Amino acid sequence: MRTAMFPVKQWPNRGWRGSSRGLAGSSRGLDEPNSYQNAAKSRLAAALVLAISVGIAGCSSPEQIAEKTGVAATATGGGSAAASSTTAGPAAFEDNSTKNEAAREFAYSWPAQVSAIPELADRFTAERNMVLAEQKAEWQQAITDFAGEDCVACISRGYEKTWQVVTDLPGYLSLSADMYLYTGGAHGNSAFEALVWDRKADSAIAPEQMFRSEQALQTALYPAWCKALKAERITRLGTDYSEDAIFPCPDIAQLTMLLGSSNKQTFNRIGLIAAPYVAGSYAEGAYEVTLPVTPAMLAAVRPEYQPAFAIAK
Repeated sequence: MRTAMFPVKQWPNRGWRGSSRGLAGSSRGLDEPNSYQNAAKSRLAAALVLAISVGIAGCSSPEQIAEKTGVAATATGGGSAAASSTTAGPAAFEDNSTKNEAAREFAYSWPAQVSAIPELADRFTAERNMVLAEQKAEWQQAITDFAGEDCVACISRGYEKTWQVVTDLPGYLSLSADMYLYTGGAHGNSAFEALVWDRKADSAIAPEQMFRSEQALQTALYPAWCKALKAERITRLGTDYSEDAIFPCPDIAQLTMLLGSSNKQTFNRIGLIAAPYVAGSYAEGAYEVTLPVTPAMLAAVRPEYQPAFAIAK
């Protein structure tokens, strides 16, 4: 039986001005069942946003990123709520500008659990500063390109990333992120991201890295994922549901994976999120499923990480 993983925020069509952010105060956790909220979000955003985020998520250090972008890996000036990586509580940062009727909006935040880990907070600070520098440069270019034209939407820009705790275990901190990107046009787009902080190794890893291989994940999760997705699509679409070649059940590699827990000691739940256009049309929004860890799933975990997992009771 499928249980709800966490609420996926309904993103408003922000247009180009007067946008209201819908992320503040949201709480993710595969340890607490919550109602699913439909999200109209585009697959294009995943490519655009993750191209920025993944670029710094690899081997680049905060200092290297800061050097490349020309922005110090600390709180960026000019924001309405600048927070340094040493802040003990939640960090919420904004940097907004206006040009006539056009607006540039930027927001990046993380919970107190991240601030308690200096290395992780520094990592997010570096990412934040890099993306902000990219946005500012692109906004200035848009102002130049569309100078003299009556096209506010062509110039307005928006970016928002909110990290949330999925579960906080003795050895690991599992996080998820909602991302929003507006680069002009009728509406913005969004994507999802996940990260696990290994407290013993003092390093960040993708949830998928804790498993033996992409094929092992596909074999262990795909049947249960497809069954749950089909049930959700039927519930959502009713008589309009049909299985066709346009939206076949996507592979696990196309999804965002989150690791959760109901016992606060080990990972015993796996969350899977399909962005719009991955498992259904734009109008259907995102699909999310929570699966209990089974013996087959546990067998797919790399030996060094198996003690961190448990079969769901």
